[in-house]
Amino acid sequence: MLSLKKRGALSMQISNFARGFFDSSSPLVPVALPSQRETHIWYIVPDEVQNTSLLNQYLKLLSSCERESMFRMSGDKLQKSSLLARTLVRTTLSRYTNCQITPRSFKFRKNTFGKPEIEWGHYEEWSPPALHFNVSHTSSLIACGVTVDKLVGVDVEEKQRKIKNDILSFARRYFSLHEVEHLHAILDPEIQRQEFIKLWTLKAYVKALGRGFSAAPFKTFTIRFRATRSDGLQVPTDLISEASEILVEAFDDPKSLSNNWQFGLLELANSHYAAICMEKENILEGKGNDFMKLKVWKTLPFVEDEYVSGTNAVKIICGLSQCLHL
Repeated sequence: MLSLKKRGALSMQISNFARGFFDSSSPLVPVALPSQRETHIWYIVPDEVQNTSLLNQYLKLLSSCERESMFRMSGDKLQKSSLLARTLVRTTLSRYTNCQITPRSFKFRKNTFGKPEIEWGHYEEWSPPALHFNVSHTSSLIACGVTVDKLVGVDVEEKQRKIKNDILSFARRYFSLHEVEHLHAILDPEIQRQEFIKLWTLKAYVKALGRGFSAAPFKTFTIRFRATRSDGLQVPTDLISEASEILVEAFDDPKSLSNNWQFGLLELANSHYAAICMEKENILEGKGNDFMKLKVWKTLPFVEDEYVSGTNAVKIICGLSQCLHL
């Protein structure tokens, strides 16, 4: 945690920097809203953000409560991660208002389970878009997903994440019987580890619901996969890489199987698995497996944005179709 001396020094840096706050930076570029079947992902790599002045600029975007919450965290690395996550959310959402709402003007509220939501104000001659967002971060990558009108959950996990405990023992504590059996059938330890991380990432379903783990424990639903044969028939499969559709079966509501939610799984930045869970729209019903559309940007807010869909930074595993061009 920052000492009072460090906090004072940081506050002084912010004060000295504030005069040229916007003049010294590149403006945010507005982005068209996602379509009804589309999710936008913006991500930032913390290790690439080393400029002190830029971090001070980001800090200025946060509310006083957010800054206090950040400073209460133990260690510079956690504080930086918190700062970048909040900055990513604020700058990303601002783009979808045509920058009419500045990043630091956003206000948020939390739902019953603690998931943040935008608290819009009252605006003359302008109606805010029905934005939904979700943020996920590891120590090495932070991602924010954005949709319009539809709930969304996003999760990212490092591909090389090590599991301290025995994978099957760990899975029995948190996963459904079907998921445990799926992992048990994999003999290669490395493939088993990768499949475990993919399944864990796909639990983004909980984040889309807007509930926490305590409100929707992972054991209360199971992730299933279906593949499409050459004759067009859909059959169950235990191989995520061969799946054409990812389904969720909630044990407290068996009829909800694939009816309300759409999943996508991808590799991001050659280092992470990322899962997206988005609420389906009625127009998708009866149209088969219309994949969720995806657009991805890598960003360093106020410095550089790079559209990376269609590059090696984004590799689709299942359930998504990329928009190669803006």
